[in-house]
Amino acid sequence: METYPLKSITLDEAIEKQFKLVEIITKNIGGREILNMGDLGVEKTNNMPIRTREVEKVLSEFFGSEDAMLTRGSGTNALRLAFFEMLEKENKILVHDAPIYKTSELNLKAMKLEILKYDFNDLSNLKSYILENDIKVILLQHTRQQLKDSYDLKEVIETIKNIDKNIKIIVDDNYAMLKTPLNGVEMGSDISAFSCFKLLGPVGVGLIIGKKDIVDKIRKNNYSGGSQVQGFEAMEVLRGLVYAPVALSIQAREIEKLKNILDDKNRFEYIKNVYIANAQSKVILVEFKENIAKEILEKTITLGALSHPVGAESKFEISPLIYRVSGTFLDKDPTLSERMIRINPNRSGAENIARIIEKAYIERGK
Repeated sequence: METYPLKSITLDEAIEKQFKLVEIITKNIGGREILNMGDLGVEKTNNMPIRTREVEKVLSEFFGSEDAMLTRGSGTNALRLAFFEMLEKENKILVHDAPIYKTSELNLKAMKLEILKYDFNDLSNLKSYILENDIKVILLQHTRQQLKDSYDLKEVIETIKNIDKNIKIIVDDNYAMLKTPLNGVEMGSDISAFSCFKLLGPVGVGLIIGKKDIVDKIRKNNYSGGSQVQGFEAMEVLRGLVYAPVALSIQAREIEKLKNILDDKNRFEYIKNVYIANAQSKVILVEFKENIAKEILEKTITLGALSHPVGAESKFEISPLIYRVSGTFLDKDPTLSERMIRINPNRSGAENIARIIEKAYIERGK
């Protein structure tokens, strides 16, 4: 089996992103204001908290977009609001020919849309497919939806825009934002949506970035006080975001180290294969020679590994996550649940994770 993980930014690149964000903050938020929690309510200037709008402008510049909007409901609602605006007058959407992320699929089906699928791993027939089906809106997922996915997101976006620049592209940047060199908007999409919770931010806050005219319309349709992300939450997004690039880069580095450790057949003779893959986060996939995955998972919890994910690299997830493979992968091959696990280091070092796997194997079934 071959996998095609996304390229991760280096630690030096992550440090530069941190410095860039802090520089933008210092140019836009004063030294006293940055130490304040932020205001509340629908202030008349923008029908939203003043500090929230200031933070959105910082985020827009940082992510290289025309505008940005913080949303309630995390990445799921950020995508939902983009769907509502961009598909209001459409009856179909084109997606990759693979299992769709569950919450996105639920939203699209609730809108009664016809979901068309095309395999973006092969772009040779994309033009004819788009023209024949009169495609107006396309949803692309930055991370992999199945193990065989190898498409280059930038190439896909450029190919679509060359076919018809008026086609609207939404990129689901969850699990990829600040881990890879460019986000969807920087590659040419109209909108990118993702969760701030996955970037060390507060629970339940998402972000939409992209074309100003689209973001403006989404904002106007979500003007009520209950829809607003309050000033203190916006500041919490900013504080977490400062540390996210470096933390995620270290995590990616430990993934590489862990693969090298687990590939040692003398030490881990019971492991058949080790892969690095985006599923959905960039993780290690460990395939055992026997169907012992569930026994291993039961034991790793008692040895300090997380029993379940919270938000995928959220601020709560310190210990390593050793867990079943993702639902979208199991949709393709349910038998993987018996012999394969995924490992996300979170804030852990590689050798600590290797120790947990070793001990879990020895103590399994006890």
